[in-house]
Amino acid sequence: MTVLRNLPLAGRNAVVTGAASGIGAAIAERLAADGASVALLSRRVDRLDDLGTRITAAGGTAYSVGLDVTSQESVDRGVKVIAERLGRVDLVVNAAGVMLAAPIQQGRADDWTQMIDTNLTGVLRLIRAFTPDLIAAAADGGTADLVNISSIGSHLVFPGYSVYGATKAALTQLSNALRADLSPLDVRVTNIEPGLTESELGSHMLEEQQTMLAGMVETIGPLTSEDIADVVAFAVSRRRELNLRQIIALPTRQA
Repeated sequence: MTVLRNLPLAGRNAVVTGAASGIGAAIAERLAADGASVALLSRRVDRLDDLGTRITAAGGTAYSVGLDVTSQESVDRGVKVIAERLGRVDLVVNAAGVMLAAPIQQGRADDWTQMIDTNLTGVLRLIRAFTPDLIAAAADGGTADLVNISSIGSHLVFPGYSVYGATKAALTQLSNALRADLSPLDVRVTNIEPGLTESELGSHMLEEQQTMLAGMVETIGPLTSEDIADVVAFAVSRRRELNLRQIIALPTRQA
């Protein structure tokens, strides 16, 4: 028990979306290793269960919650389960995201809608659900964190990914605006923009774009999901008076 109390996130209750794979899974595993009790959120419950088993075996605490951020009904159900299992949440990480190749001239409205619903509206659903918890935790003198995983694509232009880039640019701006609303209430808002990172996002690319991505991976060398988890863990473990508001995490060779 003494070791647990010395962990940087001991006593904190965290929610991580997109926890079934990639960056979300790595973040959830790291937060649990640092002492937080973590609600693992994703549509793919089988993968969540595997991750939860791994976290528990390592001595951490995690709960799998099947939740689709694109469905308000699903979010409402999941939030109730989280309240029953964790109680008040003081750390929210929005890591769910989808990147689809949808060139504007092809007019693929379904793909646009999926990206907007997941990357932006889904984030808003989670923010609405847990902002009261974050404010209450901060008011009681605790540390309260909202972390949004955006993308370097919010700044850089990638042909064929204009809608994806627009959703991430909106998320970055949303984080900035939320900070103005929440920082006077001692709730920290951190926006993290990873560069080239190993994940499943590339699996949705067109064949020629996957070839281009493979070339970038060989030339630049991507970050790992664990690198981004390290960044998140560092940001949320600072003293409550310090907010690392905007972090761009790039491979050294990515300009």
